[in-house]
Amino acid sequence: MPVSGQSFTPSELKRAAELRDQLNRHAHLYYVLDRPELPDAEYDRLFQELELLEKKHPTLRTPDSPTLRVGGAISAGFASIRHAVPMLSIRTETDTEASGAETFDARVRRELELDAEAPPVQYVCELKFDGLALNLRYERGVLVQAATRGDGETGEDVTHNIRTIKQVPLRLTGFKGDVLEVRGEVYMRRDAFDRLNERQRALIAGGAKNEKTFVNPRNAAAGAVRQLDPAIAQKRPLSFFAYGLGEVRGWEIPATHSGLLDAFEAMGLPVNGDRAVVDGVAGLVEFHKRIGGKRDTLPFDIDGVIYKVNSLALQKRLGFVTREPRWSVAHKYPAQEQITIVRGVEFQVGRTGALTPVARLEPIFVGGVTVSNATLHNMDEVERKDVRIGDTVIVRRAGDVIPEIVQVLAERRPADAIVVQLPSVCPVCGSAIERTEEEAVARCTGGLFCPAQRKEALRHFASRRAMDIEGLGTKVIDQLVDASLVKTAADLYSLTLQQLSDLERMGEKSARNLVDALTASKQTTLRRFLFGLGIRDVGEATAATLETHFGLLENLVEASEADIQAAPDIGPVIAAHIFHFFHEPHNLETIKQLRAAGVHWPDVQSRRAAAGPLLGKTFVITGTLPSLGRDEARDLIAAHGGKVSDSVSKKTSYVVVGAAPGSKYKKAQDLGITILDEAGLRELLKSG
Repeated sequence: MPVSGQSFTPSELKRAAELRDQLNRHAHLYYVLDRPELPDAEYDRLFQELELLEKKHPTLRTPDSPTLRVGGAISAGFASIRHAVPMLSIRTETDTEASGAETFDARVRRELELDAEAPPVQYVCELKFDGLALNLRYERGVLVQAATRGDGETGEDVTHNIRTIKQVPLRLTGFKGDVLEVRGEVYMRRDAFDRLNERQRALIAGGAKNEKTFVNPRNAAAGAVRQLDPAIAQKRPLSFFAYGLGEVRGWEIPATHSGLLDAFEAMGLPVNGDRAVVDGVAGLVEFHKRIGGKRDTLPFDIDGVIYKVNSLALQKRLGFVTREPRWSVAHKYPAQEQITIVRGVEFQVGRTGALTPVARLEPIFVGGVTVSNATLHNMDEVERKDVRIGDTVIVRRAGDVIPEIVQVLAERRPADAIVVQLPSVCPVCGSAIERTEEEAVARCTGGLFCPAQRKEALRHFASRRAMDIEGLGTKVIDQLVDASLVKTAADLYSLTLQQLSDLERMGEKSARNLVDALTASKQTTLRRFLFGLGIRDVGEATAATLETHFGLLENLVEASEADIQAAPDIGPVIAAHIFHFFHEPHNLETIKQLRAAGVHWPDVQSRRAAAGPLLGKTFVITGTLPSLGRDEARDLIAAHGGKVSDSVSKKTSYVVVGAAPGSKYKKAQDLGITILDEAGLRELLKSG
């Protein structure tokens, strides 16, 4: 008898379930295990039978049906998904030799307080895939959502595209829990990438418009995942490897990371076989060396290996530092290198007037991208390497690092090679160039008169960690400076809606949003303001120190070099830079104009004096707070007179603990330090 309200028969219901099970099983054998048991023609016949059944009775289609891999309607855009558990980044060990593994092992042992006699730590070693990080959410074993990493907190919903990847199971085998989020990497095999580009070249040769070849497998994979049309994504040969966890509910997590990977395999998830459980640093070094020897023969790109402490209990104990786990590290391999020719050298002018020589190269394919420029850092570097125009050079590119010239092949130097000369005047504004004996860097003396310095200074002033002026990007700043609408940061606050609307590709709505962002940025903190001014060698930490030490901007402006150097962690060089900045009339005039425009911040000194119990108190923050960002919490504590430290000691007054706290939490417990959650911190701030 048919189910109430449905037209299909029990036999059709049973057959649809059988077809789903068979097709999913054979897809796993083919795409994950590489052990096909069924000819393609027979697989296609079963697939078409299921398609016909579902077309006849649409209610027979379940969320794990293989027919859903075909794709669906074109999306208007990607919805945002907030990750239940943040997708954090992993620290990178740039030392490509064995000492990189030694550094990591020593750091782990130190954090775990293991002495030389303690047994070696057990690790899991995996490959570092060059792809796109992904979070798969399964509910009661069925894939319900796929999201990109995004900024770690929020990603994009790419479920329809991920369903087209044959390696991603639509239903997990044997999973009985409520929720399992699987973290992994979408990538493209090298042979699949080559076939894709061959197809693209054929389309282009046939006159197809809006088609192109792809630069490297990673870009091709990332582009496929972010296609609005699942039918296009389906044509891109993507693969997937699982390697980690997100949210878990109703499932007992194994005690080790290696056990977790084994459990993934048992569920039908693809897990890379080039992994190993090793003991101590010797095992890490051996794995790094072994994979490095076979790196070029792997069917996909990697740029290093990953080390993880195997015990999940020890991972929890080690915790996190900033946004990176202490229990894991990415250990890179030596950068890829190629040979090319220097066609010219130009000088770029930065925010502080520093001139950076940039080599213009004969374009060469290095590390997955076409490189036509390479930094030469400064004239000392040019002279040390003896780089000349016309030279044949070795160029290195590692990951997203700016390409650099490693070596000149002097034996290939042509007779007419040209020696690189430092210009006597700024290539942008014509001001004199200054190069002192103490510095390798040459600088334009034009200051804000120089458009190049002005643009860089404005970009820095508007950046997120400075004044955080949303919408004031590079292109807008370029137009404002080129049109002489803005010469100093203070000029930004006198811009009118009409002036902004008249900019190219701005429009009234974008202009209004920018006016609102400028207005909102007027309320800031002293540390953000100091950082935004772009004082040489004054980063965020130094700006925070100056705010805490001097309290009022007026105190800092009137301070002597000796007074400035008396602040914690500020040496004579930085003190001199700060002192000279506040004794330049045009800098003081800009600050005066900014204050007149309404830029303001809490009076740290007076608030600190009235802070009561927070005065002289030292705080440490560990873990992720429910609603306060780490920087926001720091600002609040500092504004109430407290000091925030990165390490727990007997002098620590309070430790503020959020989700997934690190070893600071345990140390605070051991020392008997008062522990607060976010609510407790807010109560303390309120009482202060």
